[in-house]
Amino acid sequence: MKKIIYIALIVFGFGCETAIQPELKEAEEILVIDAWLTQKMERQKVMVSRSQPYFDNSYPSLTPGAQVTVEDLNTGVVYNFQEGADAYYWDPADAPLGEVGHTYKLAVTYGGETFEALSTLGRVPEVDTILYKYNSKDFNILESYYSAEFVAVDPLGEGDAYWIKAWKNGNYLGKPSEINIAFDAGLSPSQSVDGEVFHQVIRRDFVNPLDPLPDRKNYYHPPYEIGDSLYVEIHSIDPVTFEYLTGVILQTNRPGGFSELFATPLANVMTNVKSTDENSNTNVAGFFNVSAVSSGGGKITQAVADEARANAGK
Repeated sequence: MKKIIYIALIVFGFGCETAIQPELKEAEEILVIDAWLTQKMERQKVMVSRSQPYFDNSYPSLTPGAQVTVEDLNTGVVYNFQEGADAYYWDPADAPLGEVGHTYKLAVTYGGETFEALSTLGRVPEVDTILYKYNSKDFNILESYYSAEFVAVDPLGEGDAYWIKAWKNGNYLGKPSEINIAFDAGLSPSQSVDGEVFHQVIRRDFVNPLDPLPDRKNYYHPPYEIGDSLYVEIHSIDPVTFEYLTGVILQTNRPGGFSELFATPLANVMTNVKSTDENSNTNVAGFFNVSAVSSGGGKITQAVADEARANAGK
C-alpha cells in the first residue's frame, strides 16, 4: 500500500515540502469484541467484528457464526445472545440483566476459539437535579448565556468509578473531548475524594458543549439557550474500565497541529478480552463492561432562566 506523506520543514522562517512514498505494510486483521451492557430495560448488544484498514470508512460488519453468552458467576444464570443482522442481542423480559455487586463473564466462541472477559457490576448514585446558571458574555462567547450542570453524590466507600453520558436536546455529546469519567467523586484514583458531590469539572465542563461559530475563529455558540434541554446518565464502570477509557481519551482527544510532534504516539488501547488458549496467536481488541445506570434531565424554560438570572452572582 502506497501513501504519499508530506513532510514540512520550517527553519528560520523558510519552509519547504518534500513528497515521499513509503511502502506501508498491511496491518494484521484483529478480532474486535465490544460488549457494553447495562441494567436498562432495553435490548443488550454485543458486537463481534473484524478490524479494517484505517482509510476504509465503511462500518465494520458482523462476524457471523459466533456463540455469545454472559454468565452471572454469583448465581450461575446464563444469558444467551442471539445473532442479528449487525450484532448479537439479548432482550430483557421481566427483569434487567445483572445485579449490583455480581461478577459477569462474557464468552465468545468463534472459529473454534473462545474469548472471555470479566466485569463486576458496580453501584451508581442518583442524578439529584439539573441546574442552569446565567453567565455574562466572556472572551470567546459573544453574548450572555446559560450553562448547565448536574448534581450527584458519590456513595461512601472508595473504589467506585463512573462514565457520565450526556445529551443536549436529545443529541448525544459523543466527541472525544466529551468523554466524562470519574473515580469516586474525583477525576482519578490518585485523588482521595469519596462520598462527596462530584468534582465541578465532572459536573460542568463536559455537559456544556462549545460549538464554534462558522464565521468567527475561536468564538463559540452559547452552550444553552432558553428551550434547550440536558439529559444525563451515570453508568457504573469497574476500575479496569476506567483505565481503558482513560486510554481511549489519550488516543482520541488529540491536540492536533504542531503539538502532535510531542504527543504520545498512537497505539491500540488495552483490552480485557482474552483467549482461553494460552498458545493463541489471535489478536483481539474491544472491551466488556456491565453497568448500573441512573438518569435525570431538565429543560431551561423561561421560568428556569429567570430564576438563574436572579441568582447570578449570589
